[in-house]
Amino acid sequence: MKESIVIFSGGIDSTTALYWALTQYEKVHAITFDYGQRHRIEVIMAEHIAKKLNVPQKILRVDLKQIGGSALTDAHLPLPQYESVDKIEEGFPLTYVPFRNGIFLALAAAWADVEGIKEIVCGFHVMDSPNYPDTREQFVKAMEEAINQGTRFTPDQDRLQIVAPFVNRKKSDIIKQGLSIGADYSYSVSCYAGAETPCQKCSSCVLRQKAWEEVGKKDPLILRLEKEGQI
Repeated sequence: MKESIVIFSGGIDSTTALYWALTQYEKVHAITFDYGQRHRIEVIMAEHIAKKLNVPQKILRVDLKQIGGSALTDAHLPLPQYESVDKIEEGFPLTYVPFRNGIFLALAAAWADVEGIKEIVCGFHVMDSPNYPDTREQFVKAMEEAINQGTRFTPDQDRLQIVAPFVNRKKSDIIKQGLSIGADYSYSVSCYAGAETPCQKCSSCVLRQKAWEEVGKKDPLILRLEKEGQI
């Protein structure tokens, strides 16, 4: 049976990755990380989506607040706000969580090692996202090589593969692909501020808003919240 583990935060990219994996694999597992992020609402919403899709989900708790260094894990650091995408500064943003995706991939690989699952799917992409170094294609390849050198998978024969199908694509194109395969984004939250209703000011919100404008549709999350009278 062809199986995969999807690193699933519940945001736009990982939600698309989960729906995409369901079209590619006979069995799909989701792994979600509760890492002390200020926007823990994403974990709750990810649970909702996984249950709706009948995808078995593992939630791992890893307290990255002990490391800090990010506005997402240190409440003393202000969450950057922007009027538009072109105002997002170059360089490492304050929302960068040090080596977060490396930690996630390592833990997902450990679970894959135990279960004998040879493919890990992630929704990483770099074309129109914050300047996070751990979303690049080079990083994914380097992590894949390290995992195959340091687990029961072997580099030559029984390799584990990290599948990043959207790594060089725009967020709006990722959304379009998701819509083409029936992805429901109405419970997919991206906002860093910590509430289900988006703040519309953090980098994640302004990038998401721009992507939906490029798609030419209203964000299904906003539509749902309006229908429920939450905004």
